Amino acid sequence: MDLQQMRYVVAVAETRNFTRAAERCSVVQSSLSHRIAGLERELGVRLFARSSRRVELTSAGEAFVVRARECLAAADRAAADAAAAAGVVRGRLAVGVIVTTAAVDVPELLQRYRAQHPEVRVMLRSGRSDDLVAAIRAGELDIAFLGLPEDQRPSEVETLVLDHDEHVLVVPAGHRLAGASRVTLRDIAGETFVDFMPGTPARAQSDQAFTAAGLARDVAYEVGVVELITRLTVRGLGVALLPSAFVRPLAADDPELALVPVVDGPRRIEVLAWSRFNPSPATRAMLDVLGVRSAGAVNGPGAP
Repeated sequence: MDLQQMRYVVAVAETRNFTRAAERCSVVQSSLSHRIAGLERELGVRLFARSSRRVELTSAGEAFVVRARECLAAADRAAADAAAAAGVVRGRLAVGVIVTTAAVDVPELLQRYRAQHPEVRVMLRSGRSDDLVAAIRAGELDIAFLGLPEDQRPSEVETLVLDHDEHVLVVPAGHRLAGASRVTLRDIAGETFVDFMPGTPARAQSDQAFTAAGLARDVAYEVGVVELITRLTVRGLGVALLPSAFVRPLAADDPELALVPVVDGPRRIEVLAWSRFNPSPATRAMLDVLGVRSAGAVNGPGAP
C-alpha cells in the first residue's frame, strides 16, 4: 500500500467516477483502476461496488477512506513542516470567511499572502460563523473570519477580536424613516423585517437586541444570503438590520437604499479564529501576514 493508491481511492470516492478521478489525478484510467484493484487484493476486501453506471463505496471502502484522508493529510503536513524548517512555506491553507467580513480586505490580504508564499495552495470557504468554527475544530479549516454577537466567543479555538461594529437600519429610499437622523428599537419594532435564518450568529445579533429591550418583531422573510436581504429591502418587502461597516459601501453605490443609525441597536464583533492544535506552517504564515504578534494584539492589514 502506498500514498498514491490512497489518493486514487479518495479521488474515486469523491467523484463517484473512475474517469473523473483519473483526470483529477492526471493519470490514465486503466492505471488508476489497476492500482485500486491491486490495493483491494492486498486488503482482501472490495472498496467500491461497481456497475456500468454507478460507483459507490462499500462499508469497507467508507472505513478505509476516513483513514486514508488522515494519512494523506499527515503526509502533506510532514512535507510542509520539512519545507518550513528549510525556510519555505508550502502546503494548503483553508480559509473560512463570512460574507459580511469588513474588518479585513480579504482579497487584498490573500494577494499579499500569495506574494510572500506563492507555493501555498489557498482554499476559500464561505458560510455561517458557527459552521466555520466547527470546521476549524474538525480540522477542515485552518483559519476563519467570523461575525458574532458582542458577548460571544467560540470555544476550543484561538480567537482574536479584529473590530467592533454596530448595526444600522436598512430601508428603501422612499421609506418613512429614510431621512431620520436616528431611531430606537421601539421606533422600528412594528416594521416587517427581512433577516438571516434562525439559529445563526448573524440572526442572533438582532434577536438578542430586541429581547433585551423587551420587544417583539415580525420577521416575514428569512434568507441565507445577505445579497437577498438588501434586494428584498429595496423592493419594499421589509426593513433590515445589518453591520454598518459592511452595508455602508453598498448603500453608497445604491441610491435605492437608505441607512439610519439605531441608538440601542445590535452590536457585533469581527473575530479571527484559528486552530488551537498545532497550527500548520501555512497558518502561522497567515497570522504573520495579518500582524498577529500575540493573543492580545493585532496590527491592521497593512502591517509588515
